[in-house]
Amino acid sequence: MAGKIEARLQELGITLPKANKAVANYVPYVITGNLIFVSGQITMLDGELKYIGRYGENLSVEDGMAASRLCGLHLISQVKEAVGGDLDRITRVVKLGGFVASMPEFTDQPKIVNGASDLMVEVFGEPVGQHARAAVGVAALPLGVSVEIDGVFEFA
Repeated sequence: MAGKIEARLQELGITLPKANKAVANYVPYVITGNLIFVSGQITMLDGELKYIGRYGENLSVEDGMAASRLCGLHLISQVKEAVGGDLDRITRVVKLGGFVASMPEFTDQPKIVNGASDLMVEVFGEPVGQHARAAVGVAALPLGVSVEIDGVFEFA
């Protein structure tokens, strides 16, 4: 029987992407105590990089929100794998760290990271999906992607 969060994903019309494997000397997530630390997730879909570039140069805030949401979907996929497939075990989205490739004059990084933040609240509800957060502008990200997000999740 599908759990509450799986039913919520279905209700929202969300299909989670396959959890990405690590591509360098790190692991996709680490569990310590009752916390899951998920490595940075990028804008890859079906093996193809999406949302390449920088905000304030060739991408819009709307693109950024979609890119951030995609990273959030990957975070949830990693967490699902970490808890053996049972997303109902997630008791709190603790923190998201958002990195946004942007021009120096671009200052809407928080709006972009809202794509992932909003997703967490949509999927896990309040207060579980509400979290602390950082939204930081950077000059460049791996493989030219425009957004990378990592996260910390609590589970039972």
